[in-house]
Amino acid sequence: MKPLAKHLIIISFDCLSGLDFPLLQQLPHFQAIINQGSYSDRVESIYPSVTYPCHTTIVTGNYPRRHGVINNTLLQPGKTSPDWNWYRPAIKGTTLYDEAKKAGMTTASLLWPVTGKAKIDYNMPEIFANRPWKNQVMVSLFNGSPLYQLDLDRRFGHLRRGLNQPELDDFVLASTIHTIKTKKPNLLMVHFVDLDSQRHFYGFSSNEAEAAIYRHHNRLEKIIEALKDSGIYDETSIVILGDHSALDEKKALHLNALLAEKKLIDVSDKGKVINWKAYCKSCDGSAYIYLKDKNHSKSYHDVKLLLTSLLDTPDNGIERIFTSEEASEKGADPNCTFMVEARKGFYFLEDCKGDYIKEIDSEDVKADKKYTLATHGYSPEKENYSTVFIAAGNGIRENFPIPEMRLVDEGPTFARILGLKLDDTDGRVIEEMLELSK
Repeated sequence: MKPLAKHLIIISFDCLSGLDFPLLQQLPHFQAIINQGSYSDRVESIYPSVTYPCHTTIVTGNYPRRHGVINNTLLQPGKTSPDWNWYRPAIKGTTLYDEAKKAGMTTASLLWPVTGKAKIDYNMPEIFANRPWKNQVMVSLFNGSPLYQLDLDRRFGHLRRGLNQPELDDFVLASTIHTIKTKKPNLLMVHFVDLDSQRHFYGFSSNEAEAAIYRHHNRLEKIIEALKDSGIYDETSIVILGDHSALDEKKALHLNALLAEKKLIDVSDKGKVINWKAYCKSCDGSAYIYLKDKNHSKSYHDVKLLLTSLLDTPDNGIERIFTSEEASEKGADPNCTFMVEARKGFYFLEDCKGDYIKEIDSEDVKADKKYTLATHGYSPEKENYSTVFIAAGNGIRENFPIPEMRLVDEGPTFARILGLKLDDTDGRVIEEMLELSK
């Protein structure tokens, strides 16, 4: 299959929403890519719409039920900081970067989720030291490309301030520019988190979130300049995308506290989980409910009764309850027992003690970063909850609006641009946006 472009640059601006599109159309560098290419402000995300499953869907073309990354974090009841799905072995089946590597293409990835230990030529995976005895630099080095990362850290490490934004994205930008100019990869995937962070901590439409979009605009300008300076701009397809939107919320739901009251979780006086029969695993705007013993009929009926009673009162924050089969049909984890969707204004945490509902304000967020003022993870069926896709360059039709598309369609389309093919996928190649005759 003939490639449509020699180079594909995928830029993920985490939490870029369809609601941001009018602003993007006013900003010159976003506007130029929109006018030169194909675009959609109605991209349907996945369920649950959280970052790691979303980015895995982008590179596989599959829903979480098939690719296996069903949540950001692992099911580790009682851990205050569960481990994340950092590693490539968590993904079932092939990926865009695997197929590019097999075809002899040069691959590079900067802070792309679920790429730890991936076979990527130049890899700085998104991974962090979430245990006191771990070192941030070391966990990155051992799970990516050590010499590549050491060089980037030596050159640009001074820009970083831990995981804080916008400094982390400034470091990623400098690393991206250097990678483009010195490596000229055929496939480059880069993940920027500034906007997502600002929305979590200040709210969806906050001044801080808008400022992050302007910073992303400047980052886009510098990436385009780097492509031109490196001499590969005219052989490149550029893609700008989001993974999910977000919704403002002010109330946290602690289903595990209710499960503990029902003796389905045993909790110590200090709030530590000693044992559990049922557990609510948060996906922020939604949550999985797992039974330790799936065949324990009493636990099943106790949980179902509890959830049903909460559903009866809107103020309890539960909008919908899905069975395991219904969750799987929506692309989520088929191994859950139930899945619950929060109403607008609510989201889930995993605390096992305290009140069922906690009101959140900005002071709570400042005091404890587990609290947020906007989040995602909700069903993609929520109103005004779409994300964005913009592509321009080699092989892309100019000024072509795509009325609707899905996140699962992106991976197969990217593969086609590079002259590759993913395995049988849940998504399709969006052939109408491609110049296949050239």
